[in-house]
Amino acid sequence: MRKVLVTGLGGAGRTTVAAATALACARNGSRTLFLSVDPGDVLGAPVTAGHERPARVAGGLWAARIDAGADFRAEFLDLQERVSAALDLLGAARLEDAELTPLPGSDQFALLRALAVASRGDWDVLVVDMPPLRETIALLALPEELRRYLRRLLPPERQAARALRPVLAQLAGVPMPAQWLYATAGRWDTELAGVQSVVESSDTTLRIVAEPGPRAAAALLEARTGIALHGLRVDLLAANRMLPEESADPWIAALTAQQEKCLQEWHGTWQPVSSICEVPHLGRDPQGLDDLALLHTRAVTAAGEDPGDGGGLAVAPERDGAQPAGGPGRITGPPAAGHPPRTGDAVYAWELDLPGAVKETLSLVRRGDELLIAAGPFRRNLPLPSALRRCTVAGAGLADGVLKVRFTPDPGLWPRTP
Repeated sequence: MRKVLVTGLGGAGRTTVAAATALACARNGSRTLFLSVDPGDVLGAPVTAGHERPARVAGGLWAARIDAGADFRAEFLDLQERVSAALDLLGAARLEDAELTPLPGSDQFALLRALAVASRGDWDVLVVDMPPLRETIALLALPEELRRYLRRLLPPERQAARALRPVLAQLAGVPMPAQWLYATAGRWDTELAGVQSVVESSDTTLRIVAEPGPRAAAALLEARTGIALHGLRVDLLAANRMLPEESADPWIAALTAQQEKCLQEWHGTWQPVSSICEVPHLGRDPQGLDDLALLHTRAVTAAGEDPGDGGGLAVAPERDGAQPAGGPGRITGPPAAGHPPRTGDAVYAWELDLPGAVKETLSLVRRGDELLIAAGPFRRNLPLPSALRRCTVAGAGLADGVLKVRFTPDPGLWPRTP
């Protein structure tokens, strides 16, 4: 199943492009599901709430609205039931469904759960309307980071002790909170692992929607660093609301020239790894299936493609030859990585692609077997490859969008060689 996560800059029309993408896939013969937290009236028809009960919008296209409120209430009531014994011991009054109000952050967690559930369906293509770009990068990094927190706060080796909790509870005559704590942590870790596997799947890609211009160019330049740092893949950059190339109006002509200049820069920085699709301005706010289909048709025409070839905003059901997501970076240096060094001054280099990174906003901190990388507003804790865990950091440098961290083997940790 192809999973296409459509994000973009605020106000760039990402929900519209996401819906047009889903419709194009459906009309190309793929069973397609479109998910959105707030689809509005872009489809020209009401969208039902509840991602597990999508409504059919057109032939081959289903859509559903992610209901963050219902998701929060269900999760809270489930947790309350699991700790009911402890609540009864404390004499706490339980909360009812009708009095629960979603807390900040509920939308994000509901979206991640909906993504994981829908990915287990029998769809050919799943199109998800995501939050703005920077928020999406942080959201997709959340499962990995939360699992890291759980491992630090509740190490797996300590969870072996939970087998004794029922016995201790019977002897003491009271429930043991640690029992449900570990059980809840284990359940959360399983759910987070499922979402993380979807994010890291070779069939999951981002689609970025932006209206060409100076502000969009600066925002995307910064975002490229976060996208690379978290190992996300971008299959297409949709340049939305492109104006006509020829216009007698000098005001429109100036805007068109500005768009073309930005578009040339994007062709130089995003291709060939990502495609660029020009989506023409319709002269009005797109609404309804006819307008969404027109967006795709004009995008195909602007690219000089054949509508029957599935270009424009459409995506193929399967990604032939797609490579699974591997570990970040690559190791180089003498001798071959993984073998004991013969000299004390052998140096390894861990190279990580960080396009758009700025040296002044880049920081590195080694903590145990992890390397904390901060690049502007983006941060990630990367586990060190096994060979580098027995080394010390000798320095680092950033050149041409590649971060190179140098390591020297620690003689006390490498096996001695004759």
